[in-house]
Amino acid sequence: MATILIVDDDLALSEALAETVRSLGHRARIAASGEEALAALGERAVDGVLLDLRMPGMDGLELLGRIQRRADAPPVAVLTAHATAANTIEAMRLGAFDHLTKPIGRADLARLLGEMLQVKSRSLRNRPEVGTPEFVGSSEAMRKIQKIIGMVADSDATVLVEGETGTGKELVARAIHDHGRRRDKPFVAVNCAAIPAELLESELFGHLRGAFTGAHADRRGAFLEADGGTLFLDEIGDMSLSLQPKILRALQERVIAPIGGKPMPVDVRVVAATNRDLLERVREGAFRQDLFYRLHVVPIHLPPLRERISDILPLAEHFLAPSGKWLAADAAARLVRHPWPGNVRELRNVMERMAVLVRGKTITAADLDLVSEESGPSPFDWPDEDLPSAIARLEEMLIRRALVRSGGNRAEAARVLGIHRQLLYAKIRRYGFDSSEGEAG
Repeated sequence: MATILIVDDDLALSEALAETVRSLGHRARIAASGEEALAALGERAVDGVLLDLRMPGMDGLELLGRIQRRADAPPVAVLTAHATAANTIEAMRLGAFDHLTKPIGRADLARLLGEMLQVKSRSLRNRPEVGTPEFVGSSEAMRKIQKIIGMVADSDATVLVEGETGTGKELVARAIHDHGRRRDKPFVAVNCAAIPAELLESELFGHLRGAFTGAHADRRGAFLEADGGTLFLDEIGDMSLSLQPKILRALQERVIAPIGGKPMPVDVRVVAATNRDLLERVREGAFRQDLFYRLHVVPIHLPPLRERISDILPLAEHFLAPSGKWLAADAAARLVRHPWPGNVRELRNVMERMAVLVRGKTITAADLDLVSEESGPSPFDWPDEDLPSAIARLEEMLIRRALVRSGGNRAEAARVLGIHRQLLYAKIRRYGFDSSEGEAG
């Protein structure tokens, strides 16, 4: 029998969770604040912690960091109704065992506790403040990627980001950099497909004056520009075979040789990206097998937008937000049906075009200018999510949108939604919206 500490300022939720924990054969203790949780940890041994993020005073991330500093730190799972890319990445970076959204069912809780109790707590990692790149979307696929980013951010492991053009591979690279210990050092991006092969070596490694015709001055190169930080090698699958051994040496030995110069050490964390199948390139003889395995230390696959349909509308509204415009229901339905061959980049471009060209505040289906809608996504491409969760996610999105459109006037938002104001109040409390989202009315 294990002792599980539940940390949440919502007593009703804590009691319900504790009842389930006890029914699974464990002891449950409840703490309503970070301070109470630390006191409970000091009184007796705890085998696992279920932690809420939003609490008055010490928040969940601060408490997680303090728990991880303890020599006897138990595994901690974050349970929150307010999952974002930033708090998912940060929680995993700090050493959370997992980061899950509320509500959590009995079967999922049993699985979580079983896994938590089988492993030792993660090692101490100090928590710095971070600048967070904007991740929008909470599909299961994106949440898995956010968790991986959090776990690898502080390491020096080479990461290979794979995905179709326009899926946001550089955004992943920047998130890894911004959340890691190298975040105060340079982030340098080089597109290996955009630079002619004969110039790429100089672009990456630099050269000395006079090393070749036209070398009128010394050039540091991307590796030295990124020294101490992160070098992002985009479209590395298009790199020439002649240059690949030099990249391999830089990754293995942490040494580079500028053209015309002597070898020198360099401290760079490399994140590479490609829209190609590198294993197929290896079989074709166009990519070195040893370089592939040196890059493929931590692979991250970014799925195309058509495979994470639940992210389409949040992304669209995020891109529209600066314009103050919004989507009509028929426009939203059309966006969801579109196959998005250009992925997130295409969606951004469409929304930016609508923000400029649509005169009114509402964008309708007739306004949308989409290319090739013959084959919409199959129902089997929808995220692997149970019906109650999918309905709750849609309900929360619609309520947030109504509150924004009404300027926070809850009476008007309730009228737009077609529900009683008291029911809207209850749902605002359920989803834990900020007070600013529903102050008026």
